[in-house]
Parts: sequence; C-alpha cells; structure tokens
Amino acid sequence: MNLVKEKTKVKKKVAKTPKPKNDTVTAVKAEQKTAEVYTCPMHPEVISDKPGKCPKCGMNLVKKANEVEAIEENKADSENHENHDVQVMNMETDDLSANITTAKKNLGKIKTVAASQPPRTVRYDLHIRDTVVLFGKRKKRAIAVNGQIPMPTLTFTEGDIAEIHVYNHLKEESSLHWHGLFLPNQMDGVPFLTQMPIKPGAEYVYRFPIVQHGTHWYHSHSGLQEQIGMYGMFIMNKREEWDIPTVPVLLSEWTDMKPEEVHRRLKNANDWFAIKKGTTQSYTEAIASGHLGTKVTNEWKRMTAMDVSDVYYEKFLVNGQNQDEHPQFKAGGKVRLRIANGGASTNFWLNYAGGKITVVASDGNDVEPVEVDRLLIAVSETYDVVVTVPDNKSYEFLVTPEDRTKSASLWLGSGEKVSATKLPRLKYFEGMKMMNNMMDMNGNMVEMDGMKMQNQIMDMNTVMYPEITGAEKSTQKNKEQTGDHSGHDMSKMNTTSQNIVTLNYEMLRAPKKTTLPDGNWRELKFELTGNMNRYVWSLDNKVVSETDNILIKKGENLRIILYNNSMMRHPMHLHGHDFRVVNSQGEYSPMKNIIDIMPMELDTIEFAATEPGGDWFFHCHILYHMMSGMGRVFSYENPSVNPEIPNAKLARRKLNSDDREFHIMAENDFATNGNDGMAMLANTRWSVVSEWRLGYNDMHGYESETHIGRYVGRNQWFMPFVGFDFRYRKMEHGEAEENLLGQVNTKDKRAQVSIGAAYTLPMLVILQGEVYHDGNVRFQLMREDIPISPRIRAGFMVNTDKEYMADLRYILDKNFSARIHYDSDMDFGVGLTINY
Repeated sequence: MNLVKEKTKVKKKVAKTPKPKNDTVTAVKAEQKTAEVYTCPMHPEVISDKPGKCPKCGMNLVKKANEVEAIEENKADSENHENHDVQVMNMETDDLSANITTAKKNLGKIKTVAASQPPRTVRYDLHIRDTVVLFGKRKKRAIAVNGQIPMPTLTFTEGDIAEIHVYNHLKEESSLHWHGLFLPNQMDGVPFLTQMPIKPGAEYVYRFPIVQHGTHWYHSHSGLQEQIGMYGMFIMNKREEWDIPTVPVLLSEWTDMKPEEVHRRLKNANDWFAIKKGTTQSYTEAIASGHLGTKVTNEWKRMTAMDVSDVYYEKFLVNGQNQDEHPQFKAGGKVRLRIANGGASTNFWLNYAGGKITVVASDGNDVEPVEVDRLLIAVSETYDVVVTVPDNKSYEFLVTPEDRTKSASLWLGSGEKVSATKLPRLKYFEGMKMMNNMMDMNGNMVEMDGMKMQNQIMDMNTVMYPEITGAEKSTQKNKEQTGDHSGHDMSKMNTTSQNIVTLNYEMLRAPKKTTLPDGNWRELKFELTGNMNRYVWSLDNKVVSETDNILIKKGENLRIILYNNSMMRHPMHLHGHDFRVVNSQGEYSPMKNIIDIMPMELDTIEFAATEPGGDWFFHCHILYHMMSGMGRVFSYENPSVNPEIPNAKLARRKLNSDDREFHIMAENDFATNGNDGMAMLANTRWSVVSEWRLGYNDMHGYESETHIGRYVGRNQWFMPFVGFDFRYRKMEHGEAEENLLGQVNTKDKRAQVSIGAAYTLPMLVILQGEVYHDGNVRFQLMREDIPISPRIRAGFMVNTDKEYMADLRYILDKNFSARIHYDSDMDFGVGLTINY
C-alpha cells in the first residue's frame, strides 16, 4: 500500500449541520511543522518519507496521523457525528485536482445535441418467455424477453412518461425492478413489497415519469430469475446530451447449474465451485507454496479458505456475448461506454488496451472526469466512461471477473487486434495470510490503529495482485516466513506497479454541490455480518424476516453508517433514492445508489427522505446474499394504502419466505462394510440432521441419530439441540459396554431421547455433548472435509462411547466420491459416495 503522510497540522474539524449540543471538541490552533511520514496499514513498521508501495504487501502507503490528531478525530467521531471529513490516503487532493484537469483537457470540448422531440409517452411491450441457450457446455433453460438475452435496451429522455407493458408467458410468477429510478413506490417492482408478482399468463403495466437521466438497468426481482437472463439496460438521456458515439455495455455471467442448485450448494458449504476454479487452498498446496503456517492459522481461527467470488461460472458475457465487436470506430475517435454490471454475484475488473479510461458518471450521476488505468465495477453498479480509439486497429476493453478465472471482451475499432493486459492469477495464500491478520479468534475484524478504512481507499486484496506485489514464489524460504521484515530498501522496489491508477470512491467528485436540504437529521448504524460456512448474510446479525420495517419521515435526512464486519464485499443498494457517499470532496461528495463496501470498511451515506411514502428495499445486491436475507425495508410513516398490495400480512409472509427457506442436502456411502450416510434440512437458524450407519449383518448393527437444533450467535458456532438415537447390534446375552465415563449402555435395541449442544472449536472441529434420558452422557469430537489436496478430503470422529472413525475421500465429480474408511463398529470399508 502507499505510505501515508504523517499530518503535523492539527485542525479542528467543524461540523456544520446539525450542530450537536454540548460540543466538547476543542479547537487546536497551533500548527506543528514536522516531516511527513508514510506507512503501511498492514505493516506499520514500514516507514517512508515519501509516497510509494509497501515492500511487503504492495499496498499503497498512507499518511500516518500524529497522536494529537488521532485524539482529536476520536473525539469528533464520538461526540460530533456530523463531522465527516475524510483523510485522503492514496491520492492527494492536489493529485486528484491535477487528474481532473488533465482528464478535462484530454476530453476536450464535447458538442451536445438537443432532444429531437418534446417530452412524450414512450411505450415498450415486453414478452417474458422460457428459452434454451448454449452459453456454456450444455443447452440449458433461460428466460428471454422479446426473444433476447439481455432484455431489450429501453431508452427514454428526461421528461418522458414510461409505459411498459409486461406479458408473463412463463409458468411461474415474475416481476421487473427499475434499478436506481425515482418513481412511485407501487411501480418499483419488488414482489410482495411494492406489488404482487405478475401471475403466469397475466399482463402488467408499469407507468411512471422519467424525472432523471443517466445509465441504469432493470431486472427481475422474483426469485433467482436474474441469474438466467432477466436483465437489461435502461438509458435515460438528458434533454441536451453529449453528441458522442455511445455503446451500452451490460456485463453478466452464466452458469450451467440451475440457480436454485447454486444457492443450495452455497448454503451447504460445498466446495465444488472452488475445485472448478482451482482455489481450494488445500494443505498440500499450502505446503508447496510455503504457507502451511498460514493454512493452520486460518483454520485455527475457524475460517475456511479465502474466497473472492462465490460461484463458478462457465461463461462471462458482454451484451450477451463473450466477444462483442464494434468495428465502426475509427482512429482518434472517442466512445462513451454506458456500463452496467448485471451479474448476479460477480464484480468485474475493467481495463483498456487503447490507453486511459476516463470516468464521467457513476450510477447515473455525473462526476468530474477522472482518468484511471482500471476500475472494479461492483454487482449492480453502473459507470459511464470515455475511451479513445488511438489507431485504425481493434482495441480490447477487457472484462475480468474479480476471481480472475476467465474473461470477456468488448472490441472497439477494426483491423489488427490489440489485446489489453491480462490480469494474472490471484495469490490466494497471501490473501489468506492477510485475512488471518484481519480477523481475531472471535470472528471479528481487527481495526487497524490510526487507519481509516473507507471508500475503497485501501484495497486489502492488493496483497493478492501479482501485477502489484510480484509473482508468487513456489516456496517461501526468505525472512517473510519467519515474520522478520527488517532491512527492506524502498529504493529497490519495482516502481512499475506504482503507475497503475485504480478508481476508488475517494476519487469521485460531483460537479455540483450535493449537500442535503435543511431538515431534521437521524443517524442509523448497521454492521454487515455473515457466516461463510453456512452462507448466512445479515445486518446486525438479523435477516429481513427477523426485523420490522425502519420508519422514516418525509422531509428528514438520514445518515447511515455501515461497518463491514465480514470477509466479503457487499454492494449495498437503496431503492428509489440516491445517496451521498460521504468522502473528502465534502459538499461535492458523489451521489450514487450503490456503495460497494470492502471488508473492514466503515462507510457513511446520506439521503433525503423525499418520497411521499411507500416501502423501499435496502439490500446487498449479490443475488444469493439478498436471498439469504441481507437487507432491511425503509417505510415512510403514515403511508397511503398501496392498491397493488391487497393483503399486506400475506405479502409480508411471502417476502419473509426467501430467507426462511429450508435447503436439503444428503449423501450416502455404498461401501463394502455397509451404508453410511446423512441427510440435512437447514435454513438461516434451524438445522434438522439425520445420520445412519447400516451394516450388512446383525453383528455390524444398524444405527440412526436425529438432531433438531437452532444456531445461536453471529458466527453460529454454537447449536443447542434435541435428539433421538436408535441403535441395534447383536450382542451376547447380557453383554453391555462401558464408556470412558464409566457408564454402562447397550446397543441391543437401544432407543434414547437426548438434549445437547454442538460447538465449533479451533481447526473447525465440532465438539458435541449429549445427555440421554437414561442419564448417560456422551462427548464427541468430529471434523469432516479436511482439505488434504484439491480433491482429497479427510475426516475423523471419536467419542466417549469408545467409537471412532477415520476416512479419506477423493472427489470424482460434484455428486460422486471414492471413499475408504475405518469404523470401530463396522471395520474397514471401501465404497462410492453419492451426494446431493
């Protein structure tokens, strides 16, 4: 990371509105002039007197605040919530101003053209039908609108009336949401919240005024339909628009797996996607790369492998194609790309072979032009950028998923193809090492002393980027293995990576003031929480179905402080409103409707409650996070009755059903010594698990255990349960077994009810304690799916009933594994495991 200057000028930060009572922040008038110091947030021992990159992790060095300033800022944070000045850490204000000046100069004077027609009603007819596509390796079901994927681009001009007739030819319900639009609440398109879903065979008319401009998009808000084709561009031109060639660019992804199956596998902590992507981070891989200690520490802190993108996708698409060519552009021509990320769960890196990318708008709102080498566009986010075609060649605008597994391309111009720089494979173990440092033993993010993590200023994943930190070595025999980082010479660093300019929210500046209108202020705080093991995502450890609507009043200003206490990025989206992303631009902070919050970030957004009423969804836009319940509903007080929701209670139950849905998984090992299997039905909080071991003779016996439990706590490491245990094994007359606690039991037709609890220990070992109705007690230790190699998994079980088991599995396919195991009751066995 770039070293940061140590501030020596101590300035009181003055809150403007509203002024808090009993203001205790003391103004420090004296200015101290000492040397500026830069350091690394991850490695504070790295010190430099100039900006640069950390020699250990490659992150930007940031200004180090002095002690007096840190105390002053802490007071301001705790006593004056209106103080939202942000220290610029990776790009000085002067540098940003210079960048903007250069960008404007390079753009030059762009002519505009007035709308050719006065405001009018613009009608579209959209027919939703099932179709079959071949995007991946197999023909699969998809949903097309008017026979195409993506859905048709809808174009309007500010002042028009949109009239959109939707005809549902599916055998299931559907809906359309107009992402980022200001419109009447009943037209927002969220089933069971703002309208009832469109029934099969029905027509529904969306009609609303176009009161804004910019690049937006639209998509289904019903179930997982967005994943299989229901997304399209929604363009609203200004009355006087740039006269420049423009290309709508809609990014998406495709999986051959049914999205319901994707969701189920995520919920069941299946690592098939990691196997397909080559990112399992197993123990053999850790040893080979010199990161055994990193892997052990990771599991000691009860974490699973480093994950960047949740889902494996067969194909990534630009406007419905992997390679989208636009040969009409000539040398020297400028092109505006209206880019929307319509992916269900993928963030995309964007870089261009023809030179700099000039960012001119975000989420439909203009920003001061700024030039970058690349940017990461979050799920559902939009950017307008301008690029130049330097010569009569075809230049690649490269689209790379955040996990860098594959790519898609947009080609501008004709002739010889000029490829963009490909992004190298991520260094996952470096990311795991970073993650270990950021997480404590209680599963909480560790705040870096003196460093403000906000507005994407510090991308902790930089340690994983070989183009910045260098290629990963096959072994780590240097000082870094022992933690000794002394003796680094900043002058010997490869400075090439320092020239890569990556967009972040701190670089976005609105062209006009965005301060909110006068009114009462209210502040809300949310902690973004999650459990990767069980794929549960929430706000303040509560999902939508577990919370009431948040009441807001028309005319008030809302300030929302969001802290990401998870290891995943979360693009948070507010329906029907734009918000200010509070950054160092102050009164010129940018307006957006999506804020992509990195792990450990504390971000602030502000919006004015200007709507006449209604219920507005606020949620993570990663589709599978949203379906898991990561959101809230803002409701205006004293709303008028929504005619689209005739039965509000029924609608709310339907809305809550998404995150209450139960998911099933099952597996059975058909082995030479018997059948060994389990079935589980689970949702956000509850788990019902049955296990069985069925021998081929009475001496091996038959056994089943069923537990019904509820997970407790944010990390869900603790689960109390009730259970039922049935066992039969032929024993000699009067024979009984004594457990390690000196208690006697028999397995001859034993049927017991129990109560107990399971707790996840370090190294992901499950400790289970159980008391049966006859007074016997059993303790058990168990671990499944220890990643020995990319496809080999190990497991073990031992308990106080003197039972034990060990196994090895080789994963053949997503549903089949070859297994060998030894069981104290059933002896040695070899078999084939089938899982669902």
